[in-house]
Amino acid sequence: MTQFPLGPATAPRRQRQTDLPPDGRPRIAVISAFAPEIAILETALDGAETRRIGPAHYMTGRLEGREVVMFLSGISTVNAAMTTQAALDHFDVTAVLFSGIAGGVDPELGIGDVVVAERWAHYLEGAFARETPQGYALPGWMDGAVANYGMIHTRGVDIVPPDGEAPESRFWFDSDPALLDIARLAAEGLKLDHAGGALPPKVMVGGNGVSGPVFMDNAGFRDHAFAAFEAKVLDMESASVAQVAYANDVPFIAFRSLSDLAGGGGGENEIAAFMSVAAANSARLMRAVLRQMPQA
Repeated sequence: MTQFPLGPATAPRRQRQTDLPPDGRPRIAVISAFAPEIAILETALDGAETRRIGPAHYMTGRLEGREVVMFLSGISTVNAAMTTQAALDHFDVTAVLFSGIAGGVDPELGIGDVVVAERWAHYLEGAFARETPQGYALPGWMDGAVANYGMIHTRGVDIVPPDGEAPESRFWFDSDPALLDIARLAAEGLKLDHAGGALPPKVMVGGNGVSGPVFMDNAGFRDHAFAAFEAKVLDMESASVAQVAYANDVPFIAFRSLSDLAGGGGGENEIAAFMSVAAANSARLMRAVLRQMPQA
């Protein structure tokens, strides 16, 4: 029988790319998923220096008078977890702040509004259930955390808590209460860019957010996310970043501005038209929070 050698045995192993060691200063991690979200923040970064860790680039400097490490998480859950953990491993991160766009789920919210959710969950962590005469049923030993959407039963994720050794099943990952309080103060009187709706954009601090490795543009699932999770917004990274922050016992908060309605609008998805406005509004609130955070 012919045997074929495996790739790693014949190909040279790529060397890890890193510009370490870092400077050792306590820093706040400022994260966005992709270039349109972070561009407005990069221009305000003073004394920027770039370091490479693996495939990602991390910029250090000062933003709103605070020492930060700023980077792109990459789009979707796995990229976000990978780059956030690398930042926590290589920098002295005192808090994690995420700024970006999202799809709106709550019908009371409009494009351009900014949501600072109190907690985050993974809406596609779970099981695809077997179809039976009684409906889509999980095995007897398995429970779903919320109402199912057809065959999709969402469940908690097993994770070792920062103060333990045995895994626990956890559904929600909380934003830091002190940072939420700062966000409420920072939102007072904050001027946001108008997205053209009937009402001026607003900030909502509190409620639930959900994330998954899917660009969601489906009215049916949007309705489900609102009913089952009581979600305000839906995105592709925040729950993963919140989970990594929880596992490392680092305060976390995410600022998400609505660029679209996740399938709830009357026409084509709105993200192309309102991405810039949403990214600017999210970044504006995050910078206002940075200004009010205590110095490290």
